[in-house]
Amino acid sequence: MVSTKVLIIGAGPIGIACALACQKQNLDYIVVEKGALTHSLFNYPLNMKFFSTSEKLEIDNIPFISNEAKPGRNEALEYYRRVVTANNLHIQLFEKVTAVKKQGEHFTVTTTTTEYKTENVIVATGFYDIPKMLNVPGEDLPKVTHYYKEAHPYVLQKNIVVGASNSAVDAALEIWRKGGEVTMVVRGKSIGERVKYWVKPDIENRIEEGSITAYFESEISEIKENEVTIHTPKEKKTLPNDFVIALTGYRPNFEFLRNMGISLSDEKNIPSYNPETMESNVNGIYLAGVICGGTETHKWFIENSRVHAKRIANHIAKKAS
Repeated sequence: MVSTKVLIIGAGPIGIACALACQKQNLDYIVVEKGALTHSLFNYPLNMKFFSTSEKLEIDNIPFISNEAKPGRNEALEYYRRVVTANNLHIQLFEKVTAVKKQGEHFTVTTTTTEYKTENVIVATGFYDIPKMLNVPGEDLPKVTHYYKEAHPYVLQKNIVVGASNSAVDAALEIWRKGGEVTMVVRGKSIGERVKYWVKPDIENRIEEGSITAYFESEISEIKENEVTIHTPKEKKTLPNDFVIALTGYRPNFEFLRNMGISLSDEKNIPSYNPETMESNVNGIYLAGVICGGTETHKWFIENSRVHAKRIANHIAKKAS
């Protein structure tokens, strides 16, 4: 069994920020990550650009220099890699946490390879791992994906993009520009209000001119090998189809939180925590980053949750003194 003062679950930007904060407080810590470093960012579309400017993505006042005001995925990966390697952060990759159990004043954290004994657990797991499912027949077909990486596989194909958020809009525009046929199926009445301000007019103009077809207030009811059935306000339609890219959003792993004993609100699954210290209702378990927002995954992001790291490290250090 490996002993440590603090165990951080998740090596995304906020998990890295927590490691830096613990290091500054001379707290013994280990970060455990089930995938690659900054696993969620790694799975972002290759050409994705952030809404935030580079300085708002910085952690611990370490400068993030990008070629443009809005950095892209690859620049972010390089920045966070350099932060980790330059500061010799203690991170265990490709090691999934399977259980967190409190035993007296300590926690036993079991992973796929190791068992840890720790006094404090910081959960910084984000929300990108569990997609919101359509729950329709045919969703398990190989042609259906809930993640979008690049346009190339969809060139010269008939593609349906489900959703009207930033990820859906980016995918629709990129696939169309690379030569794929794009139809959008949107549950709401219009393109999402949170879509990046420099992209929103682009997608609205492409829809208005007919380059991209959009069905609003509509939903997919069934997916088949070569076609998709959708329900629109006017009628039921069957469309020829090669691929479905369902970008309807993602959610945190609420069962993981519940199994640790963390209380969640009934309506939005917002976990119970003290906003001054970020400690949950379970003494010694802290929450950092987007996980704090429950289903409101737009509430917390890198630029406004970086402060969680210092609050947590300061509180743990104060308890130990």
